[in-house]
Amino acid sequence: MFESSHTCAGPNRRDVLRFGSIGLASAAIGPLSAHKARAADHTTNDPAVIFVWLPGGPPHQDTFDMKPDAPAEYRGAYNPIRTNVNGIQICEYLPQLATVTDKFSIIRSVAHKFADHGGGHKRFLTGRDPLQPSGFVTDTPMVGSMVAEVLKGKKAAVPNYITGTDGGRQHIDTFSFGSAYLGPQSHPLFISGDPADSKFEVKNLSVLPGTEAKLKDRLALLNKFDTPLAGPDLAGRAAGMTATRNRALDLITTDTAKHAFDLTKESPKTRDRYGMHRYGQRALLARRLVEAGATWVTMVMENATPPGGEMKKDHTYNWDSHAVNCHIFEDTKFKLGFLDQAISALIEDLYTRGLNKRVLLVVTGEFGRTPKIEYSKGTHTGVTQPGRDHWPQAQSILVAGACKTGITVGSTTAKAEVPKDRPLTPNDLWATVFDHLNIDFNNTSFTDGSGRPMPMLPYGDVISELV
Repeated sequence: MFESSHTCAGPNRRDVLRFGSIGLASAAIGPLSAHKARAADHTTNDPAVIFVWLPGGPPHQDTFDMKPDAPAEYRGAYNPIRTNVNGIQICEYLPQLATVTDKFSIIRSVAHKFADHGGGHKRFLTGRDPLQPSGFVTDTPMVGSMVAEVLKGKKAAVPNYITGTDGGRQHIDTFSFGSAYLGPQSHPLFISGDPADSKFEVKNLSVLPGTEAKLKDRLALLNKFDTPLAGPDLAGRAAGMTATRNRALDLITTDTAKHAFDLTKESPKTRDRYGMHRYGQRALLARRLVEAGATWVTMVMENATPPGGEMKKDHTYNWDSHAVNCHIFEDTKFKLGFLDQAISALIEDLYTRGLNKRVLLVVTGEFGRTPKIEYSKGTHTGVTQPGRDHWPQAQSILVAGACKTGITVGSTTAKAEVPKDRPLTPNDLWATVFDHLNIDFNNTSFTDGSGRPMPMLPYGDVISELV
């Protein structure tokens, strides 16, 4: 399990009322180095993204790119099954996804060069080679932060950028979700914990009872203090501080946001369809949030253990399926059951509710796994077991919703080693995502800490097969 000790939770309700604009300048606005995005062409169809992040790297050859004719030490223990799309086969432990394959597509030929988790996270999530091949602190902004910066003027009942994680994993650098020179105002709102747990709640979504009158008085006082701060020497940051405070106040003074985060508003039948586990309920929460107006929702799916359960000895917390960490075929089979239910339900729901026309779903990790199975003694089991190591040379990505579906893009060689045709990089995926959001990424840039203009992507093309 990988994690950073750095934290950056952002301002809470008390901070908003206590600090005023000066406090928010440091807590929410970030460094004084200017950053400005060029105008983007936005339409009125309110496009959104649900990004499901599978940290550790799921095995592509045991999920969406199976090689049944490869030697046993490559093909693994699973069998492929037919789907409802002629010619597309996926893992036997994804039976529900096999029934909706016509509603998603599989990209099989994305590759990069960073095999360390930290380097892989940074390379995949920022569209750039990191300065350091390890560690999770980003040199350049994560794609979600770039989108949040470009679309910061959008008004919605919920924050534009939201991320769901396990408890204790809501740190900006745990998964290389940092915004670098864009500043903390481009961080997501973190929702941590297990949403399938009966005690799960999203805190700070309402004003404390009995404080409504005090809130009004404090706001009036803040406005008086803020007025003398306005001026050209602030480089336009007074408006930014006011906008940040207003977003926080909108969140705690309206019922819409509280309602969007409340999974009990869903019927028991719907919740059961998604699955009463953290994968399923995070997927359901993502659907509710984009429906309420969020532009980018990241849901991290790691430990699949249901509420009240304990992780098994031959399993690992995330998708990092080395032999020393887990028995890959027992662990992956377990996780795939939850992922299959959650993602198939989400795809069906997007179509049933008409959200597939504006919501793009992306499901991926930072890389794939080694084609050849390795064996080692498990740290927790003490017995020799199979696993696969890191493999950035190939991976599979599921995309659904607002794209062409029922197809595969690219392929890998006979042993799932490297792209065979249509080689792609993470940048091509992000170019496609930005295009979906109506962001002119080729003509959009930010100013880094040294004053240099930095393009959203240094390179990358829209994957034409998907648009």
